[in-house]
Parts: sequence; structure tokens; C-alpha cells
Amino acid sequence: MDLMGMMGKLKETQQKIEDTKKRLDTVLINEQSADGLLKITITASRKIKTISIDDSLLEDKEQLEDYLIVTLNKAIEKATSVNEQELDAVAKMDMPMIPGMDNLFK
Repeated sequence: MDLMGMMGKLKETQQKIEDTKKRLDTVLINEQSADGLLKITITASRKIKTISIDDSLLEDKEQLEDYLIVTLNKAIEKATSVNEQELDAVAKMDMPMIPGMDNLFK
């Protein structure tokens, strides 16, 4: 592949990555506490969309804070995993093989 071809392929890959990032804004991940009293919806871009808190959790501030920390962290972890898998797939699929750059995507 010539240099112009590689540059074109890189530009195309960048566009696909940007398109994937936009699509990840619409991918919703639902997470909840083990007992279902706290529910969170987050995008694969790690933006919180909704938080639903059962009234019983409003009586104990410390418990609510613990629920939020645990459930938000689980949601963020799942969203990060989806995000990375999607972006890695696009990058690996479309990147031209440039000598010395193959270690960037491992």
C-alpha cells in the first residue's frame, strides 16, 4: 500500500472511530443494586442517563451513598468494557498495517 493509500485508510478509520463514539452515546447499559432498590442507566460513553432510588433508601444517607458508589462503579465498569471493545474492534479492523505500529492495539 502506498503512503497516500495508507493516509486515506487512516482518515477513513478516524471517521469510523468518531461514528462509533457517537453511536456509543446511544447504547444504554442498565445496572442495579443486588436488591433492585437503586437502578442506574448509563451510556457506553459513560454518561449517566437516569438514577432511580427506592424511597426506602432515602431514610439512610450512608446506605444510599454506599449503594450509589457500588452501583455506579459497576455501571461505569460495564460501559467502559463495551466502549473499549467497540473502539478496539473498529481500530483493529480498519487500521492499515504500518511496520512498528502493530503493538499500539494490543
